[in-house]
Amino acid sequence: MQVIENSKVKEKVYLEKLPNGLTVMVIPKKGMKKKYMIWGTNYGSNENVFIVPGEGTKTEVPNGVAHFLEHKLFEQENGTNSLDTLTALGVDANAFTTNDVTAYLFGCTDNFYPAMDELMDYVQNPYFTDENVEKEKGIIGQEIMMYDDSPDWKVYLNAMQILYHNHPVKIDVVGTIDSINQISKETLYKCYQTFYNLSNMAIVICGDFEPESMLEEVKKRLKEGKGKGEIQTFYPEEPDTIVKEKIEQKMEVSQPMYTIAIKVKPTDNPEEMVKRDIAIQILLELLVGKSSSLYKQLYDEGVISGGIGGSYEFSENYAHVIISGQAKEPEEVYSRIKREINRQKQEGISEKDFHRIQKKLYGEYVKDYNDVENIANMFLTKYFMGINSFAYLNEMDNINVEYLTQVLNDVFKEEKMVISIVKN
Repeated sequence: MQVIENSKVKEKVYLEKLPNGLTVMVIPKKGMKKKYMIWGTNYGSNENVFIVPGEGTKTEVPNGVAHFLEHKLFEQENGTNSLDTLTALGVDANAFTTNDVTAYLFGCTDNFYPAMDELMDYVQNPYFTDENVEKEKGIIGQEIMMYDDSPDWKVYLNAMQILYHNHPVKIDVVGTIDSINQISKETLYKCYQTFYNLSNMAIVICGDFEPESMLEEVKKRLKEGKGKGEIQTFYPEEPDTIVKEKIEQKMEVSQPMYTIAIKVKPTDNPEEMVKRDIAIQILLELLVGKSSSLYKQLYDEGVISGGIGGSYEFSENYAHVIISGQAKEPEEVYSRIKREINRQKQEGISEKDFHRIQKKLYGEYVKDYNDVENIANMFLTKYFMGINSFAYLNEMDNINVEYLTQVLNDVFKEEKMVISIVKN
């Protein structure tokens, strides 16, 4: 197996790309009791238009298929549900679908191999019928209505609606009632056979394991098969501009909620992705973190009563900064953040503050390596972007005030900012 090592955290990743196309990563954690496995496919809610390997024409499917597939894979032909089977083994099992990835996982201290048997069996053996697909539409329809009633989710999704004109990242991962009603068993099988082919998937296992023997355990549980070649995916053309600056919705909330989003020009260069991600995390701490002067002012003045969350979400074809929280007057927070961004641009970034936040962030990265779940999830999701997660530790030293200033000017632009508000 290929060994990728990082001396800073004294961690190694053993990686093997099998002849059938599947990538397996084993991250040994000597002496750690908890074990974790995640099997993911490079397929999320954004992949709705694609060409199946070997075919010449585009296939277009309704919104929400990736999430629907995730739900249906647990259901077995013998009438059992694999999630129930895994729970009965005493393991903590789950699955998730994002804009870019679908993954199936479990963590445990005991019964790792029986749980591995079950996970690798249900992911490789889909069972869809007209009846069970129709039944699932009702279940997912209830989930959609639940999300529609969630202020936390709506304030975020509304921001995406006014940030993006056409890109599917603006659409709810679960789809809509109308879109899921268009899904058939044929749709599910076609998407499964296209995106759940082994060359489009990766497994990450983290725990007290010997890498080579664990690789053999994976191989003997794989069905016969091989990768099907490159999948071509298509996204609508997306202008650089925002749709409009502000959106409001009335919902039952104790205090108004807001999501401020900034549209960012994406890059498909893995090294630049990592550097920009680190820089934006540092800048968000400088601008609205709990140690920032703006946060202190807003809190002391009673404009906000809790924290201000900041994150950067990105892939090769979309990118945006998110700033969110609760406030009596969200527009005041929005205005003050814009003023703070301009102040930082004019006065320059403090070298002292930069180094303080850089050290804090580095400490958080190192801490992530103490948790098997964090490590495995990080390596899986970043792998599909062409990123080795160790790059975050290595690139930290390449970030300086000059680069931060460049990102501040390139990314934090008023004309690319929107605000979504939910209030009574």
